[in-house]
Amino acid sequence: MSKPAQRTLPRLAAGAALTCLVILWVIPTLGLLVSSVRDKDALAQSGWWTAMSDSTQTVFERTEHPDTQIETEQGWVLEGRLEIGATGYDILRFGGSQRDPAAGAVGETVTLKNGNQLTVNADGSYRFVSPEKPWKGSRGKRIFFSYAQPPEFTLENYQEVLTKGRLGQAFINTLTVTIPATVIPVLMAAFAAYAFSWMPFRGRDWLFAGVIGLLVVPLQTSLVPLLRLYSDVGNFFGFEAKGYVGVWMAHTGFGLPLAIYLMRNYMKSLPKDLIECARVDGASHFEVFVKIVLPLSVPALASFTIFQFLWVWNDLLVALVFLGQAEDQIVLTAQLRALLGTRGSNWEILTSGAFITIILPLIVFFSLQRFFVRGLVAGSVK
Repeated sequence: MSKPAQRTLPRLAAGAALTCLVILWVIPTLGLLVSSVRDKDALAQSGWWTAMSDSTQTVFERTEHPDTQIETEQGWVLEGRLEIGATGYDILRFGGSQRDPAAGAVGETVTLKNGNQLTVNADGSYRFVSPEKPWKGSRGKRIFFSYAQPPEFTLENYQEVLTKGRLGQAFINTLTVTIPATVIPVLMAAFAAYAFSWMPFRGRDWLFAGVIGLLVVPLQTSLVPLLRLYSDVGNFFGFEAKGYVGVWMAHTGFGLPLAIYLMRNYMKSLPKDLIECARVDGASHFEVFVKIVLPLSVPALASFTIFQFLWVWNDLLVALVFLGQAEDQIVLTAQLRALLGTRGSNWEILTSGAFITIILPLIVFFSLQRFFVRGLVAGSVK
């Protein structure tokens, strides 16, 4: 095999694998989006992949009140028109019971088990005949039918979930948590990474090893001690332990070790001559950091920003521990969990709420993805 072919095959294989991963990731997201703009009946009757074609719905309506019946030679007759006929939908099949809702085609006269005769036309007009005895009861008789519903999309699901489902306020609360909890650790890690890379001081390597060791500390084991510490400090200074400041500090502490590790390795890979020339020209460490290192470290900053933003945005455990469940504090994940418990049967509401939770992460990822791979690789394989 020639050398060009040897180089082409791995590229084709990598491209094919990447394409498969993209498809596997895009299809569920597309299905969630389509489901979120369909009405409840269509969502219950058919899958999202049929959203662009007509769907068959089976429902029932009641006839006119038995007091309106007319006695004829054939028997006692109830006549009228189904409401679905006025909407312009085409009726496909009809029947007189739930067990057999498709006993006859439109225009046919079907004799039911009890001897009654039912005729339904395509425009919704019906004729229900009881040959032996008059119609009785306090309300009309049921007529089951199926009809073809054309594709229909609506934003009512989003309106309901943002207002009645309180996801609108939860979205704002999540932004209040996520933005500071992303910006603070990124800035702190950038300063720390520069110090570990270009500022010699005693014990630097041991201190960096200690920071790396914090990566193995399980998040779950430190939540309760940290909450007790917050409570003790809050009781001493007279403020509430649970709140936005506490959750910002928690996310900052849990995110700093990985951020320092990635950024330190990236900054260490920058040209040493460039830093030394700036120092010889009289630039301070702060000037070197702001004017040289920070602009060159944008890929690493973007990589960790994506990591931290997605982690905090999708977090549930830390928010439950350090925030309350009040309307002005509950985050999206907690509110979506509450909707799952109270409105689990309303799939159209849940799909809308789920898509709302992923809109902003998708925007952030696609905005910074061009820096992602470059910064991640450079920051992890030094």
